Amino acid sequence: MLTRIDHIGIACHNLDETVEFYRATYGFEVFHTEVNEEQGVREAMLKINETDDGGASYLQLLEPIREDSTVAKWLAKNGEGVHHIAFGTADVDGEADAIRGKGVRVLYDEPRRGSMGSRITFLHPKDCHGVLTELVTSAPADAGH
Repeated sequence: MLTRIDHIGIACHNLDETVEFYRATYGFEVFHTEVNEEQGVREAMLKINETDDGGASYLQLLEPIREDSTVAKWLAKNGEGVHHIAFGTADVDGEADAIRGKGVRVLYDEPRRGSMGSRITFLHPKDCHGVLTELVTSAPADAGH
């Protein structure tokens, strides 16, 4: 069961400038930063609010660290902007299997490591009305970041 909008992923050319825009304009502060070598991005998570299920909703700002990354290719084609939407679930494996059973292509055979120790997978945008969709199971609260 999907429980919340976990985050909206926004691709950007310069992470520091984009973080400053969201801080100065909306007052959002950085909750977490990391480099995800596997996905080829440097990212910042800006917490928007807590949610009833113990999770939170974020903006995820993504800057490519290499030209062959998916985000770099997306930026070259589309420019800066909304890259994907992510829904939170307690069971990314089960949710992905259920959605796959409905004929939607799941991009990873097995979920991968995402931001802050989460487990993630993506759904093909052509099967989701043009929206790259991510499924996220947050890391346990005691896992730290």
